[in-house]
Amino acid sequence: MVALEALLGSHHEVVAVLTRPDARSGRGRRTNRSPVAECADAAGIPVLQPRSPREPEFLDQLAALAVDCAPVVAYGALVPPVALQLPAHGWVNLHFSLLPAWRGAAPVQHAIMAGDEVTGAATFQLEAGLDTGPVFGVVTEPIGSRDTAGDLLDRLAVSGARLLLATLDGIAAGTLVPQPQPAEGVSLAPRIESADARVDWSLPAHVVDRRVRGVTPAPGAWTTWRGDRLRVGPVEPRQDAPELAPGELSVGPGGVLAGTGRGAVRLGQVQPAGRTMVAAADWARGARPAAGERLGA
Repeated sequence: MVALEALLGSHHEVVAVLTRPDARSGRGRRTNRSPVAECADAAGIPVLQPRSPREPEFLDQLAALAVDCAPVVAYGALVPPVALQLPAHGWVNLHFSLLPAWRGAAPVQHAIMAGDEVTGAATFQLEAGLDTGPVFGVVTEPIGSRDTAGDLLDRLAVSGARLLLATLDGIAAGTLVPQPQPAEGVSLAPRIESADARVDWSLPAHVVDRRVRGVTPAPGAWTTWRGDRLRVGPVEPRQDAPELAPGELSVGPGGVLAGTGRGAVRLGQVQPAGRTMVAAADWARGARPAAGERLGA
C-alpha cells in the first residue's frame, strides 16, 4: 500500500494494478476489496484481479499493456515464467529481508524470532525460484529489543518504498545492474500459521519473548487457559522473577508473571476467547489463578 502510494506520487506512470480478487468476509458475507484495489480505484487506475496469474485472460491483458516493468510487493502468488517474460524489464520484487537471508513469505517475523539485530529490504529481479533472483539494491533496518513484526513492517514499508522508487529510476536510466545473490547465508522464512503461534512455555524466556513479538499482530500468539484459547500480546523477560514452572502464573505487585523453561516473562495484554484485549492484571483479577495453575496446561 505504501509502495503503491509512492509510485502514484512519482514520475513513473502506473498503468494498472494487480491484486487479489475481492473476498467475502464478516457475518453478512459482504464483498470487500483489498486496500490496494481501493487505492487504485481512488486514483482511477484499472485493477487486475485474476484468481491465478496463469489465467490466459490475465496474460493477454498484461501483454496488451506492454509495460516496461512490473514492481511487486507481497503479492502472495507465484508468477509463471510466461508472465515474467512479458514486461520489457521483467518483474522487480520488494522483499523485506537482506537476501539471501529469509527467503519466503514471512521474512520479518522469522528475523525477529531468530533474534537478528539487523534486517532490511531488498529489490530483486523476480524469477522462477523462491526469492533467488539477482539483487538491485538494499536498505538496512535495526531490530529493536521491543519491536514486533508489525512495528518493523511499518518502518520497512516506508524505507522499502523509497528503495523501490530508486530501483525503478535506475532501471529506467539504464544505470542499475542487478547482482547475483551469494550462495552463503541462505535461510528460509515459510508462512506462519496459527498453530505455529502457540506459545511453548518450555522455551527460555528470551525465546518466548522473540516468538511472541514475531507473530504480533498476525497471526497472534496464543496459549490455553482452563481449556479455552487465550491470546497473548508482547511479553517482557524478567530477571527478578520467582522460580516458576513453565506456564505457571504468579500475580503480584510486579504484574502477572508466567514461568518458562528458563526464567519468567511478564504478561502485557491478553485476550480471552470472545472478548477484547485487556491488561493482564485486569484479566488476572477476574480469572483468579490458583497456586501452581499454568497456562497451556
